[in-house]
Amino acid sequence: MTRISPSTRLALIPLTIVLAWSSCAFAQAKEQVLYSFQGLPDGAQPVGEVVFDSAGNLYGATLQGGSSSCISIAQCGTVYELSPPTSQGGSWTETVLYTFKGNAFNDGTSPNGGLVMDSAGNLYGSTAYGGTGNCVLLDTLMGCGTVYELSPPAQRGSAWTEKVIYSFPDAVHGYLPSGDLTFDSAGNLYGATEFGGGYGTACDPYYQYCGAIYELSPPRQQGGAWTEQVLYGFRGMTQATVLGDGGGPNGGLALDSTGNIYGTTVYGGSIVDGCSGPGGRGCGTVFELHAPLEKGGNWTEEILVRFSGNNGALPMSGIVFGPDGNLYGSVTGGGSGSGGEIYQLHRPTTKGQPWTQTAIYEFSALSAGSYPESEVLFDSAGRMYGTDNTGRGEDREGSVYMLSPLSQIGGNWNQTTLHGFTGIPDGVNPTTNLIFDKAGNIYSTTVYGGTGSGCSFTGCGTVFEVSP
Repeated sequence: MTRISPSTRLALIPLTIVLAWSSCAFAQAKEQVLYSFQGLPDGAQPVGEVVFDSAGNLYGATLQGGSSSCISIAQCGTVYELSPPTSQGGSWTETVLYTFKGNAFNDGTSPNGGLVMDSAGNLYGSTAYGGTGNCVLLDTLMGCGTVYELSPPAQRGSAWTEKVIYSFPDAVHGYLPSGDLTFDSAGNLYGATEFGGGYGTACDPYYQYCGAIYELSPPRQQGGAWTEQVLYGFRGMTQATVLGDGGGPNGGLALDSTGNIYGTTVYGGSIVDGCSGPGGRGCGTVFELHAPLEKGGNWTEEILVRFSGNNGALPMSGIVFGPDGNLYGSVTGGGSGSGGEIYQLHRPTTKGQPWTQTAIYEFSALSAGSYPESEVLFDSAGRMYGTDNTGRGEDREGSVYMLSPLSQIGGNWNQTTLHGFTGIPDGVNPTTNLIFDKAGNIYSTTVYGGTGSGCSFTGCGTVFEVSP
């Protein structure tokens, strides 16, 4: 059963933290649904990466649910907290920290990415719509999206405080922010908007432009405003060109030690059979944005990979640095088995030379387990973890996999399924990134499934744990 991820669905209607952990291989991994969303009032369709605080509480966002009062493509969406059980065998407890109100209240709506946390415990994320921007969709003022901050109360149990720290004013500055945000060491936030940016005309019939990478800088004085800078606006491509720029950046950006930014675009790059679409959308790219040599200078883009089907197609998530300093990512389609692949981009030893792409593991569209959509996550032993969309469970509703190197240099990788989702009341369609806790357990979400009855027959989504 093929499903469309939340960000893609919205488009049609329109430094991953790696914990130093090593353990024995998962011979008999056990999965547990920690929470099943119900739709109203607690949220539906969890989206983006979840984060832990120091006390072991989990935080995340939902694309829908919470309230149905928003003028939006979807319902308003929420930010939630999951608290671990206080006694052995107990249940995790969900608390809705905030329900979005929508652009009628100058608030955001429909979170379309996960959360990041600063050292003070404040949470940051983005919403696809809402805010004070002038973006109009299907003759309705929807707003262009927001970036928000949620601050914890002085006393536990009191209400968290939400603040829109940036409202995208128009499509030139960015439209439909999506994916996870990234902090740099100075406290600046980096993210992507799926559309907007001021360039490109053929990426979508309903949205303006082909997407942007932006930086938000915190105020210099307490109470001041955050400042946005569009670092790069993607051009996309048209049917008249075979090669072009990317379009539809994903977020989930990676930063190197010199401040350069790495990421992926779902579309653009090159047009081949199987990767064309409205306006010639292309198979996707991996890009690097080079920081300017002088303050105030322009960022410059370098395309590291143009996907063409044979080497993969349609990267639906960002990219991460591995322990060896090379870049690693996943593509949802293409490859020799047409079911997507996990790839490595090897950094050139000589400046100016191209990066080298290698397929680490290729999925087959003809067998169970294909179409990976999450970023990969490394443990300290060099194993990789991620999710695929068709899985190896009874109903092939997606799975969590592990890839282990068979040799240290140039060898193949061995795939192990840690859990195959089996459908309601289990989770369905895992698409977001995985994280570890201190004990090496894996946590993430599924878009559908669970016991929720407020979301038609699909379920409202789950938060799950996979333990050794």
